[in-house]
Amino acid sequence: MKYITFAIPCYNSEAYMEKAINSILAGGDDVEIIVVNDGSKDGTQSIAEKYEKEYPTIVKAVSKENGGHGDAVNCGLAHATGRYFKVVDSDDWVDEEALKKILDAVKGFVEADSQVDMIISNYVYEKVGMTHKKVIRYDNVLPENQIFRWDDIGRFHIDQYILMHSVIYRTEMLRLCQLRLPKHTFYVDNIYVYYPLPHVRTLYYLNVDFYRYFIGREDQSVNEKVMISRIDQQLFVTKSMIAMYELRMITSKKLRKYMVNYLAIMMTVSSILCIRSRKKENLEKKKELWAYLKKKDYKTYVKIRYGILGQTMNLPGRPGRKVSSLAYSVARRLIGFN
Repeated sequence: MKYITFAIPCYNSEAYMEKAINSILAGGDDVEIIVVNDGSKDGTQSIAEKYEKEYPTIVKAVSKENGGHGDAVNCGLAHATGRYFKVVDSDDWVDEEALKKILDAVKGFVEADSQVDMIISNYVYEKVGMTHKKVIRYDNVLPENQIFRWDDIGRFHIDQYILMHSVIYRTEMLRLCQLRLPKHTFYVDNIYVYYPLPHVRTLYYLNVDFYRYFIGREDQSVNEKVMISRIDQQLFVTKSMIAMYELRMITSKKLRKYMVNYLAIMMTVSSILCIRSRKKENLEKKKELWAYLKKKDYKTYVKIRYGILGQTMNLPGRPGRKVSSLAYSVARRLIGFN
């Protein structure tokens, strides 16, 4: 039995993908590693096949035509045989000791026949040039080492939201909710951690620093200049998330609040990028985005525009100048990615 399938989407990843694979191999035959070569033009496929040959019971090398990160995740999910499913980007890696603790927890679920839909753990920013590594943990928000539901969660801080780095899903749950990420689109990780949420009934949190999120490549999608150049894709993903649910229909109040806040962050990121691009056409796109939310889900529009974004703070260094607390926090994070 494979307890966790790890999908590693790879596009021209020969320079760093081995670190990701090697870190997961510590799980031995309890794990499955699917290396998805998304139409690479370098030695990615050769490296994947080398690992498949050396670890035939653990590693699968899957090659496909280029479809983007989301399509590679779709491919990994289609090939997965593990009870649980985790995405690890090819330039990231996992902590081996934390992996063993997570595997022990998953084995416990399987032995007890407990259907835990989502497992959450901490992630670490492995930012180039930074000696102090920032850890995103959830011990002030989520009950530890126990199965719980959405109504048991606390209040998330602005930098605590559940990202692809921190989540492991039950494979069958992802298939039942028919998760399908769009092709040739960046920032679909937001869809990955947003769309399944109403289908998640039970959760489990391990307070371990599991995922290592590398930041430092100039072409990385979280670089502000890169994000501005791909602003249409950011807007597409945000609109897709708006269209998924009428949030007032979400029965759990705490889950509904979490999803509204997550959507508020997406709206804020999109708006800030449009403004910082200093292009007239992007300012028009910002207006169109807010009009789209207003039309699709008026109550959520009011909550975000006049509730969440209506909460202001004094702008540091600018006496008397007030800005939205959320917008200021998000702007600092965006600019800090440079």
